[in-house]
Amino acid sequence: MQQALEHHELGELNDRLRDAPEANAPLLQEVIDTACRRFPSLGQSAKTARIEQLLQSAAWTDAALALIDLELPLWQIRRIAYDEGEWHCALSRQRELPDWLDQSIEAHHADLALAILWAFVEARRVGAPSSRPSVPSVSPCADPLTEIVCSDNFA
Repeated sequence: MQQALEHHELGELNDRLRDAPEANAPLLQEVIDTACRRFPSLGQSAKTARIEQLLQSAAWTDAALALIDLELPLWQIRRIAYDEGEWHCALSRQRELPDWLDQSIEAHHADLALAILWAFVEARRVGAPSSRPSVPSVSPCADPLTEIVCSDNFA
């Protein structure tokens, strides 16, 4: 239930990022409150302090990149491009793979910081843990009188 609620909240946050005209302090604070699990990080206090400093200086793009570095250490920026009035940002786990093999997360927005944050939240939403147990389960046979027999001929 918690994963479904988190998945829904991240989807709503992506909608707000898409509809926002530009990045601002309340919006970034909402991203931190909703999508960040490691902030503030006790083990990485230097990264946390840097993000707080960037937020105080209104350096939204640098703060978005620092959040990716802290929260999604396995993800990397694959591409940032400006085309026809919009910034396009792609995040990937396998940056060295060709584009056609990579399963990257892509987002676009007129504001660079919001394009990066949108891709960050989408990567967090897609990478959210599912409710599967750590040990796979085996379904029991439907009929207790059924016996499974291997019928291959190995001769």
